[in-house]
Amino acid sequence: MNFPLLKTGAVAQYGSDRTPAFSTQVFRFVDGSEQRFPSFGTALHRWVIRLELLDESELTAIADLFVTVGGRAGTFSFTDPFDGTVYASCRFDEDELAPGFGDVARGESVVTISEIRA
Repeated sequence: MNFPLLKTGAVAQYGSDRTPAFSTQVFRFVDGSEQRFPSFGTALHRWVIRLELLDESELTAIADLFVTVGGRAGTFSFTDPFDGTVYASCRFDEDELAPGFGDVARGESVVTISEIRA
């Protein structure tokens, strides 16, 4: 499963964000000292994709992917809109998708996608 492209061929629109995520395990000893280890070798990515002015087919494609993968439970591949890198294992961060239409061809949604390690 792949995150759908917009009719323009883009993955996202301007105003979207990408942030790295790090995880560190901390072991505290009886003497008060600590030892730290990274949980994963490189940063994981997280994207907030803001979509506006979508037509019905574009918004439906995103909603269909959400339902097909089971929301947060499933995985899909996602192309980073900032550098074109394809991340094979990503998931939605929400349990509910809130697409909406303000007018004809004015569909909008905000989705948060996170890279996961399989």
